[in-house]
Amino acid sequence: MNDTQVTLVGCVATQVDYKETVNGPSARFRFAVTPRYFDRRKEAWADGATSFYTVWARRVLAVNLAGSVSVGEPLVVHGRLRVREDPPDTDGKRWVSAEIDATAIGHDLNRGTAAFRRVVRTDTPLMATQKAAVV
Repeated sequence: MNDTQVTLVGCVATQVDYKETVNGPSARFRFAVTPRYFDRRKEAWADGATSFYTVWARRVLAVNLAGSVSVGEPLVVHGRLRVREDPPDTDGKRWVSAEIDATAIGHDLNRGTAAFRRVVRTDTPLMATQKAAVV
């Protein structure tokens, strides 16, 4: 598969929007990435232009994301990059947006600490329970 995999380091810009859909849980949020560079003229570190991405998480990642992340927290996001170009609006302006289909999301431990809690899955498929009772 010819996907563009990216890893971004930035901060959560909006609340996580979590929804249960027919295809399973889904969550999204806006992610702000601001590069830092050394300005030789000023001899100091400076911020570059901030880029914003919509990050999508599905299934278990969506559930864990919704219970773990708040606005302003520093994250590392890894996933597939999708760039969409919408048709021109009534004023003739074209919109281009970048989205990330996340495969992994975690707190940036360069900027703080985190306490990991493993999720224990208790859902046992009904058929497995019935087969165990028969044997």
